[in-house]
Amino acid sequence: MEIPQLGPEQKRLLGALVELVGGETRLVGGTEIADAVDRNPGTIRNRMQSLSALRLVEGVPGPGGGYKPTAAAYRALDSERLDDPADVPVERDGRAVDGLTVEAIDLETVHSPTECRATATLTGLADQFSPGDRITIGPTPTVDLRVSGTVEAVDPAASTVTLDVRRMRTVTDAVAAD
Repeated sequence: MEIPQLGPEQKRLLGALVELVGGETRLVGGTEIADAVDRNPGTIRNRMQSLSALRLVEGVPGPGGGYKPTAAAYRALDSERLDDPADVPVERDGRAVDGLTVEAIDLETVHSPTECRATATLTGLADQFSPGDRITIGPTPTVDLRVSGTVEAVDPAASTVTLDVRRMRTVTDAVAAD
């Protein structure tokens, strides 16, 4: 089966469901999902029907019912279940921001010597950031990359922040420069 392309709202809902399920095999109620993404439970029911039609979500009706992601959901989110996923921390003004980690960093304009932008997708609430905040993302688990810059835009629906990147370094580079 071909993996469908998802819109930002679909990714957000599916990502919230995956996060709420965690490593368990439990059903997650629509109200719990609605609370996690700050949406109306009726809207969640409608959206989950469309995700169910795409075979990304299985729904069980009734008082003890709820939703659970299918294996295709993990593929669609491009995140297979990991036994021990690494956290990629975020700092604001040199202090750790608790309760979130970075799922992806998309470097958009690295070819420009004066303008470099990155969009970070967060597992947690992006709306705790505002344009003008100075943040640092990382280090990442494999290459110890740290990306620092100023928040230009926040998209709570997609759980993303867009940065005007001021510096990218690996931890190894930082140690060698000291």
